[in-house]
Amino acid sequence: MAGAKEYKIFEVALARKQRLSPSMMRCVFSGESVSQMTTGAPDQRIKLLFPAIDGTPSQLPDVANWYAELLALPKRQRPIARTYTLRRLNAAAGEVEVEFVIHGTEGPASSWAMRAEPGDRLQMVAPCAASQSHQGGYEWLPTEQTRRALLIADETAFPAVKGILEQLAGQASPPQVQAFIELPLRADCQDLSHFSFADIHWLPREECGAKHGVRLLDAVRDALILPQVPIMPSVVSLTEVPDDELLWERAESQHGQFFGWVAAESSVVKALRRYLVGERGIARESMAFMAYWCQGPRREG
Repeated sequence: MAGAKEYKIFEVALARKQRLSPSMMRCVFSGESVSQMTTGAPDQRIKLLFPAIDGTPSQLPDVANWYAELLALPKRQRPIARTYTLRRLNAAAGEVEVEFVIHGTEGPASSWAMRAEPGDRLQMVAPCAASQSHQGGYEWLPTEQTRRALLIADETAFPAVKGILEQLAGQASPPQVQAFIELPLRADCQDLSHFSFADIHWLPREECGAKHGVRLLDAVRDALILPQVPIMPSVVSLTEVPDDELLWERAESQHGQFFGWVAAESSVVKALRRYLVGERGIARESMAFMAYWCQGPRREG
């Protein structure tokens, strides 16, 4: 369809939900228009539009500049937009799956997921299958030459990690993966033992009362195994990212046998970047570094 928007606002309703662990909940949404949705990678990002502060449900028009429409509304009537990973899509069945991190009823997303009942409606901004443009919204970009992969994530990126492992499992000869996953509780760790190509380090914070990100940083320093494949020399200089800026860097190399994917809280990602690239010498071009969230005041967008 010529001229189709890259992203579309989809009208969806909660079909069912399942508590995967104390801190994770699966929500399956359905809608007639979901048949027009697509996804580009297992870490595909989408937006969920939750009811406004005053309780008004999101009713934005399905237009290309939907975000401008959102900002034009009075603040108390403005839908609350949050970014999530599209966990699974069954376009033929008209269903799309999202996994929520549950942390009480203070945040709008966690609160909605805990209280929602089947039939409750949301708007979802996701890639449109009819678009002939590159929708983007993902950073998992390994090549056919990739033989080793490094995945580092906290709970906000855990759904994407599971999707990545599922995609790799479909390959005849998947690359060897080392994964570091920090979660709130031991009970949040899920059985991924069927991914025999992956060495997974589970890092529940409750076991040592650690602050967010500490276990990730310590485990990577202690247990990281550098790949026994050539790592191309970096041609990109490592510049520091200011504390008040979010770090978001795509991998830039389309060659090489190693690919790294890091997604967590902003300051943690910056520290991991300094260690992996600055101290261990991994080429910046072969790594994707993504601040999935930032401690402190909420940034809109």
